[in-house]
Amino acid sequence: MAKRKPNRFSAAKAVKANARERVGQPKAARVIEPKPRTGRAAKHKPKLEELIEKEQ
Repeated sequence: MAKRKPNRFSAAKAVKANARERVGQPKAARVIEPKPRTGRAAKHKPKLEELIEKEQ
């Protein structure tokens, strides 16, 4: 069986691993629920003509 090649050194990964050892794991990110999409009509204000027609 062939010997495995060692991974290339990554300074960023080394710094992050060192920080995890000293400070601990970062808290999990809070998931923000997406707002329900209401459609194209809700995005625009009603026109003045439409408001007048609804009142009558």
